[in-house]
Amino acid sequence: MGRFERPRTLKPPALPGDIYFPGPLQTLGDHTFGRGVFEPGWRWSQHVKPIAGTPSCQAAHTGYVLEGRMAVKMDDGTQVEYGPGDAFHMPPGHDAWIVGDKRCVLIDFTGVAKYAKPA
Repeated sequence: MGRFERPRTLKPPALPGDIYFPGPLQTLGDHTFGRGVFEPGWRWSQHVKPIAGTPSCQAAHTGYVLEGRMAVKMDDGTQVEYGPGDAFHMPPGHDAWIVGDKRCVLIDFTGVAKYAKPA
């Protein structure tokens, strides 16, 4: 059993463009997942691309949105927006950003172990 209680902050929270994980990453079996909080103004290509060193996010993400909205644009130009109650799968090769002025909170079941790490 895992719990999301101790924060794992990638940057100090509550600033435009911040993302943080308000609980530790959980590993059950060989699956690592986490609850991510993306503050308004966050955009992968601005905030994570310099860390990853890739032109787009190369991690696949599968999860569920708890609150807020996130837009995703694939390298081929297709675009989708996710909101509360939406399950999602974002294959490798995408940019993503927060839509509106509310944070986006989601559970990522597949991509969080590789998130914001150099390629």
